[in-house]
Amino acid sequence: MQDMTRGSITRDIIKYSIPLIIGNVMQLTYNAADSVIIGKALGEKALAAVSTSNPIMTIMVLGASGIGIGSSVIMSNFYGAKDHRNLRREFSTTVIFSTVFSLLVFVLGMIFSRHFLTWINCPTNSLGMATTYLRIIFVGFLFTFQYNILSYSMRSIGDTKPPVYFLGVSCVINIVLDILFVLVLDMKVVGAGVATVISQAVSAVLCVVWIYKKIPELKLGRKDFVVDKELLSETVKSGALTALQQTALPGGKVLIQGVVNAQGTTAIGAFNAVCRVDDFACIPSQSIGSGIMTCAAQNMGAGVKERVKKSFLSGLIITACYFPIICIIAFLFKLPIMQALCPDESITMTEMGVEYLSVKAWMFVLPCVMNAFQGFFRGVGKMNIVLIATVLQMTIRTVFSYLWVPVIGITGEAFASLAGWIIMLGFEGICLFFEMRRINRVMK
Repeated sequence: MQDMTRGSITRDIIKYSIPLIIGNVMQLTYNAADSVIIGKALGEKALAAVSTSNPIMTIMVLGASGIGIGSSVIMSNFYGAKDHRNLRREFSTTVIFSTVFSLLVFVLGMIFSRHFLTWINCPTNSLGMATTYLRIIFVGFLFTFQYNILSYSMRSIGDTKPPVYFLGVSCVINIVLDILFVLVLDMKVVGAGVATVISQAVSAVLCVVWIYKKIPELKLGRKDFVVDKELLSETVKSGALTALQQTALPGGKVLIQGVVNAQGTTAIGAFNAVCRVDDFACIPSQSIGSGIMTCAAQNMGAGVKERVKKSFLSGLIITACYFPIICIIAFLFKLPIMQALCPDESITMTEMGVEYLSVKAWMFVLPCVMNAFQGFFRGVGKMNIVLIATVLQMTIRTVFSYLWVPVIGITGEAFASLAGWIIMLGFEGICLFFEMRRINRVMK
């Protein structure tokens, strides 16, 4: 447990963020393992099938994360206020709601998987494999949703290390099973999907066991399994806004994927490979943003105005220091990175990815700053600002992608991203000014 209402804020955010960075890198690593193994073993067609499914999978995962984030802010408020009774009631309400919701998504996903893929212009020669793979992933979503809810609940009280350990176990299991099912048993994309489902189930079960054995604040007895109507309303409102924001980014990427898909399977593979690099590059700043969120939320609950404001400034400095590191790494190692992510015979795919990274590497400073803004707004309960900013960014990014990608290739999407980020940060900067004034007024 980590009480962030006293002591050094900078130290608290760093201490909170490091396990998240490690855990998120692990999660991306085992996602990337599917693509690498499939690309190397099964070739471009199978890689395109998995790659085309990725934006839909990402929407699912980030939707679950959105509900978890919204609930965790409420739980952090209660934890900061030392109100453990309502902390448990909020946890119970979220667990019950998420179970019902995940079952609904599972049913819809199994029915409409092929339709989803058709809507985003999945190549005809990959549609069958992509549909099979996506349906298997929807089975795993039942466990993914619960892992996200449970891990964010633990993070709300500052317990960030256990989810990392469980994700590490899941990552190892996924890679081992990928090798077994795809390379040894020749189960093709089905094997990769089944490996992912099993690994996700393990991480969810481990979270349940840990909470019941080690976290009395979240341990639920029979009488604790209740749905508090007021908390449910607040959770759904906060979680829905965050889920919409979380899914707006991959939702926009699905639209962008449509124009990329029209460029052929080589462009699909290259774009999804560089999206993997994007994900890795942004993980540390996203994790620091989560640290800002939890610190601000706990101090909002405790009513400590100066620490709420300082959580943003301290976090912004930390995330800005990270930018030069990722910029240099992405620029200097762009060729070996793309060679690792693309099939060996796909020289053109590798060249496309290298060209994209040569441009995108210098732009990573903007999402670094953006994640600090978003973490702060979430922590003070302003989910609507984050949602509006993200929709604004993705609208600009999508429009310019449709204008530029057909003309200059996938590198056009990098320039479209730059335009979207600039507009987004301008909007959030204005909102930050007024939010700081509001905090000064209401928290005397």
